Amino acid sequence: MVRVEQSARAVLNGANVNETVDDLTIEYEENGRLLVRETGKAVLSRGAWATILFRYRQWRPETDDFGPDKFVIQRYKKSGGEYKRQSKFTISSAEQARKLIAALSEWLPEESEAQ
Repeated sequence: MVRVEQSARAVLNGANVNETVDDLTIEYEENGRLLVRETGKAVLSRGAWATILFRYRQWRPETDDFGPDKFVIQRYKKSGGEYKRQSKFTISSAEQARKLIAALSEWLPEESEAQ
């Protein structure tokens, strides 16, 4: 289970939850235990609609450690001064991520060709 929680920085600064794109995180804690650790974040777009690619690892109680890297693209809409998740796409495996990269690389021309 992955939920978006307010960042520690937002809490320390007394800001509203998810007030800026930088406040958005995928980290999730329950009963003092970090269950989802964010290990990377790439902001793909900003503005009233924001798109973020997160890299994360989920806690596995059966092995008492965090599992392998996982990836999710999440889309947020700013409403009432705060960002709310509207949709997400979970990249289910490293193989699927490589296929996505390959398809985009094939479809998109090199920068020098695009000009």
